[in-house]
Amino acid sequence: MIRKLILSGLIIPLFVVNAQQSNKNMTNYQHLSKNELALINQKSNDTKFRVLQTTDAADLKILRAKSIDIDPKDESTRKLAERMFATVQDEESKGVGIAAPQIGINRKAVWIQRFDKKNEPFEFFINPSITWYSDIKRKGREGCLSIPDLVGQVVRSLTIRIEYYDLDGKFHDEVIEGFTAVIAQHEFDHLTGTLFPDRLKEQDQKNYKEASSDQELLYEKASD
Repeated sequence: MIRKLILSGLIIPLFVVNAQQSNKNMTNYQHLSKNELALINQKSNDTKFRVLQTTDAADLKILRAKSIDIDPKDESTRKLAERMFATVQDEESKGVGIAAPQIGINRKAVWIQRFDKKNEPFEFFINPSITWYSDIKRKGREGCLSIPDLVGQVVRSLTIRIEYYDLDGKFHDEVIEGFTAVIAQHEFDHLTGTLFPDRLKEQDQKNYKEASSDQELLYEKASD
């Protein structure tokens, strides 16, 4: 499928490739540790995790750590996903995304709500990697389940290209736009130990120019 980004008279093709085989080696994953397995198996699949908070020193240490890959086909990865989904759907911790470090496991796994798809489904991204960020940015309100009582206007790329695996071990390489791209960037940051207040500090040191105050930003979707 090809989409076209139309901006100020320029047409830039955006190629989306889904379900392609990755060149990555899928055999070198570190097994989940005893502590990670104990946390995952502590309760049933439909029971939420406790969400770590930056106000707790021990929690913050985990939130600041870098995450490592996880085996998409490990049955414990599926249970981790189910419990993380129960967490992000629970009224006390409801959100549009959640990353494994937020529940105490420094592995590359996130749930993202796909506002760019029909019925706005949640999808589980395993070992995601953002391979391209658009120069065109957007500013929007962000908060975080792990950071109480703080919101901010964060500058993020409007469009990204991201690679990831799903729970069947299938590789995906696609372009994501708009608010879904913002969620993906926020959750991906968690996997590197980066929190959105860090982005606020970074953007305060940068200069931005309005990209298209007199132009409409449109997407031309290829006919089916």
